[in-house]
Formats: sequence, C-alpha cells, structure tokens
Amino acid sequence: MTSLQLGLFVAGGVLVVGVLVYNWFQERRVRRRIKEAFPGRDGLTPGAPSPAESGARLEPSFASAAIPENARRAELEASDDSGYEPPLEVHERIASEVAGDEFAPPMPLQPAASRGFAADRQAPQPDPDIECIANLQPEQPIAAGALAAGLHARLGQPLRWFGRRGPGLPWQLLKSDTAGEFTDIAACLLLANRSGAATAPLLEAFVRSVTDVAAALPAALNTPNVIGEAARAEALDRICAELDVQIGITLLKTDSALIAGTRLRGIAEASGFRLANGGRFDWIQEETGSVLYALQNYRSDPFTADTLRVSSTPGAVFLLDVPRVAEPVKVFDQMKLAAKNMAKKLDASLVDDNRRPLDDAAFAAIRDQVRSTAEALREVNIEPGSPRALALFGG
Repeated sequence: MTSLQLGLFVAGGVLVVGVLVYNWFQERRVRRRIKEAFPGRDGLTPGAPSPAESGARLEPSFASAAIPENARRAELEASDDSGYEPPLEVHERIASEVAGDEFAPPMPLQPAASRGFAADRQAPQPDPDIECIANLQPEQPIAAGALAAGLHARLGQPLRWFGRRGPGLPWQLLKSDTAGEFTDIAACLLLANRSGAATAPLLEAFVRSVTDVAAALPAALNTPNVIGEAARAEALDRICAELDVQIGITLLKTDSALIAGTRLRGIAEASGFRLANGGRFDWIQEETGSVLYALQNYRSDPFTADTLRVSSTPGAVFLLDVPRVAEPVKVFDQMKLAAKNMAKKLDASLVDDNRRPLDDAAFAAIRDQVRSTAEALREVNIEPGSPRALALFGG
C-alpha cells in the first residue's frame, strides 16, 4: 500500500466518522426539541407501544376495548430506548432544524393556507413546509402549455406546478389548459405521504425533470439541496407516521350468524352510506363532498353490487381516518351513533377485535384518543381535514 492509498484510506475513515457524529448530534437535537414540545408523549396512549416498536400503524389501545388493527404504510425504524423517532416541527420549517438555510426552499413562497381551517378554503398554494420546491424564472412570460413535459411527469410522489403573473401576486395551480401567461413558475414535489418519504434518488429525478423544462423554455432555475430535502422528507414522514391514526368499530353478528348482503346494503344506504368503487360504503358530507367515515366488510372481500346480491357476511367495520376529516371528535360521535343504529337494526353487537362488547367506557376512551390525536396534529400545524392533511395522509 502506497502512502497515497494509506492517506486516502485514513481520510475516508475520518469522513465516515464525521458524518456519523454529525447525524447523531442532529438526531439528539431534534429529539430534545420534540420532547420539549410534547412532554411525556411517547404515543397517544400511556403504556401503548410506539409505531416503531410494533411495526404497525398507530391504533387506539386501551385495556377495555382494543380496536381492529389496520395495515401501516411503512415500517418505522426505532432510534432509541423509547421507540420514538421524533421528526421536525412542521410549523417551524423542518428544514431549518436539520442544518440551516441551505435546506430551506431556495425562494420564499406564500405559506400554505393551513394556519386555520377556514383559511384552507383559499385557492391551492405552494407549501414549502411539506413540498420540495424548485423555482423557474422564464426569460419571457410563458403559457402553461409550455410546461407540458413537467405537468405530465410521473415521479412517484404528487407533483404540482404553480405560476404567477408577477412578484407578489398570488400563485395559480397550473394545468395544461390554464389560460394566461406567467413570469414565475414553482414546481412542487410532495415530500411525504402514506407511500413513504421522497428518497434522494426520487428528488434527484425531480431536479433533473425541472432542469430539462427550464432548459427548453429557457428559464433561470433555482433548485433545492437534494440531500437536505431528503432529510426533510424523512423527518416529515416520521411525524406523520406517529400521528397516523385510524379508528375502527366492528359490527358483528353473534353465534356464527350471517347478514345477507342485500339487507346490509339496504340498511347502510338508509343510514346515509353510498357504495363506492373502493369496495366499501362511504358516508359523504353533502356540503363538501368529503368522506367522513366508511363501512367495509368484516371479511377481506370487498363490497360490490354483485357480491352483495349473492353473499352474506358476519359483520362490517366502521372506519374513521382521523387526520383526513375536519373536527374528528364530532365525526367520531356521528360514526358511533350510526354504528349503534345499524347494530340495533341488524340485531348485531359492536365489539373489539377480540369480540368483546364495546361499552360506554370503551367508547369514551376511544373518543379521548381521537381528541388527543387531533390536538397533536394541530400542535405541528397540520389541521385535520385540511388540504395539507389530505396531502400528507394520502397516497
């Protein structure tokens, strides 16, 4: 081994050690900040295992009534003895806590309208807290059609393009047929959703795609730091996984009895449910068109018009996706009432996953967990049911 090879070997070892030490320091720093923000919070329920420990989606857990477990989107990595891998606080710009301004979007954009639910009724805007944003300044105003290659790109995470007609003017979500010309363009890639975090290779593909669009216009381009954005994505994914809660109430016939599919459909639709393409019934709020909760088969078979005509089932499961609905506590109360009414009409019981009846104390405990989840989401500036929540807890 020559002196040059030896020197390179030593330098490489020092670099690896330096990276490990730096990562450890940043993890400890973030963990300390999150523990200050959530004192004593290792999960939503005292004594319940964290998602990192169990490898499953965080579900309500209490002694008197366990809720049926739903599949998690990704297995989380445990980072310390508590099993809690704390992410960065969304409302303080996750990027700045990792390593400073180099990880922030390169150009300040109008914040997403997620500070309050009423504000979320505004037009869509770039959201630098949850999106990787690249900025383009065309040499001449351009029409949306000039961005066709970017508008139709498929990168594995949701991609949005915005344009504005001048500095300080509002951003407009762009489609191929959007009218007008724009002087500023923002390409926005979602950093995380239930499919997982945007990886460094995916972010590199995003930057390459935007670079190609800028070269074709032509346009000046300002792109983010890929490594920093990947770190932001992982941090955001952790906080979403920690707060990703679905509630299930099981309606079940006893003594191995079955419910005819036609009868179940008739009662479900009379209760306000509508059969959806996803193999379940949805309860949709007429004013907004939003799904508040759903009803799926107790068995693995999906509900369809054909199968309901010829089959029977021992029961069904009411599902509430807490992050995706506005005012989750009120929606839970509504779902509980619907479940009790349907159970009475079908001569069935409401039970936990061990087939133990759910009493008032169990329902009260579930309601408390719905409320605590909603509060935790708001603490990190994710309003339940808002466009930001729908983006993060979709996919």
